[in-house]
Amino acid sequence: MADNVENPEELPSIASELATEHPDVWDAYADLGEACSDAGPVDGETKRLVKLALAIGAQSEGAVHSHVRRALDEGVDPDALRHVALLGIPTIGFPKSMAAVTWIDDLTE
Repeated sequence: MADNVENPEELPSIASELATEHPDVWDAYADLGEACSDAGPVDGETKRLVKLALAIGAQSEGAVHSHVRRALDEGVDPDALRHVALLGIPTIGFPKSMAAVTWIDDLTE
C-alpha cells in the first residue's frame, strides 16, 4: 500500500471494505494519489489546504473530515482550516461554506 494512505483499519468503513476486499484496486488508487501529489512543486501544507478546499467545493463531508484529520496530524493550524471554508463564501455560497465550517469543527473543537 502506498505510504501516503492510511491503514485499512483506520479508514472509514466503506474505504476500509474496498481496501480489504480489493487491495489491488486500493493500491492503484493510492498510487494515483501519490503520483498526483508528487507531480508538482506545491508544498505539503498547501496541498492539504487545497485538497480540503476541493472537498468543501464538492460538498463531501467525508472528504472534509478526512482532510481535516490529516491536516491536524500534520500540524496544520485549525484556524487555517476554518479560513479555507470562509474563502469559499464568495464562490460556493454562504450556506455551503458554513456547512463546511461545521464539518471542520466536528474535529477541531
